[in-house]
Amino acid sequence: MARIMATQTTAKIVVKKAKAKSESFAVIMTGGKQYVVSVGDVLKVELLGDHKEGDAIEFDQVLMTDDGKVAKVGSPTTGTKVKATYLGEKKGPKLTIVRYKAKSNRDRRIGHRQHYAEVKIESL
Repeated sequence: MARIMATQTTAKIVVKKAKAKSESFAVIMTGGKQYVVSVGDVLKVELLGDHKEGDAIEFDQVLMTDDGKVAKVGSPTTGTKVKATYLGEKKGPKLTIVRYKAKSNRDRRIGHRQHYAEVKIESL
């Protein structure tokens, strides 16, 4: 009879830190999600309604701003606005959903591509 011994391995936990931003940044909320943005960032966010490419968009739910020296945290918002340019409606990667039931010869495959809006942050 063979005896199996379990060995305990030490797991190394790696914490990824956000890249240090010396420039100013803001935390905005749109579509129920929060995003850390700075000038020049291109974001994929939930659909924003009827807009044309090149339209100016303002995000008024700014939860926090930081200019490198002074951080301003809102309760719940700071009252400032982040201005962005609408780049268009895009599609995400194709996902394949498979539903399978064993022993009953039943399976179903469906696909999905999520639509999202792409915006470029112009000013904080």
